[in-house]
Amino acid sequence: MKKYIRTILEWGSLIVIAWMLSFGIRTFFLDTRIVPTGSMLPTIQLQDRLIFDKFFYRNQPLQRGDIVMLTAPEGSGETDDLVKRIIGLPGETIEIRDGQVFIDEIPIEEPYLKEPPDYEYGPVKIPEGMYVVLGDNRNNSKDSHVWGFVPEKNIQGKVLIRYWPLENWGKLK
Repeated sequence: MKKYIRTILEWGSLIVIAWMLSFGIRTFFLDTRIVPTGSMLPTIQLQDRLIFDKFFYRNQPLQRGDIVMLTAPEGSGETDDLVKRIIGLPGETIEIRDGQVFIDEIPIEEPYLKEPPDYEYGPVKIPEGMYVVLGDNRNNSKDSHVWGFVPEKNIQGKVLIRYWPLENWGKLK
């Protein structure tokens, strides 16, 4: 009987420790999400599964081109977490015209786009602590061109890898 109780306690302890580790990792370091929309096509497909870094990205500044997980800004009407690409950084002036994004009046290269945007935006200066995020599927994405700047506090982490489907497994660019 003692051996039976000891075995149950050992297994119970292992389960509790595993749960605590999982909770700690997902709360502070890494988390996963299923992509709910096609706003990042062709880079990320609908229903892809992603792992994002919630901790280490804070030790280096966000850069143009980073793919991030974010909470939609207040008043956007969005309720799910979103995956978007950082395009405009604090202090920059952004404009979208003639199917091209301009940062401080210089066009940027965006080889990842599905198609060029068919809308105009700006020019507008991005305030400190704010970002402009856009989907790669520009004409089918609710993003900063619709609801404005994203506060840095809304950015939950940087997307590291796609882990599902397996044939597309790898780091995102």
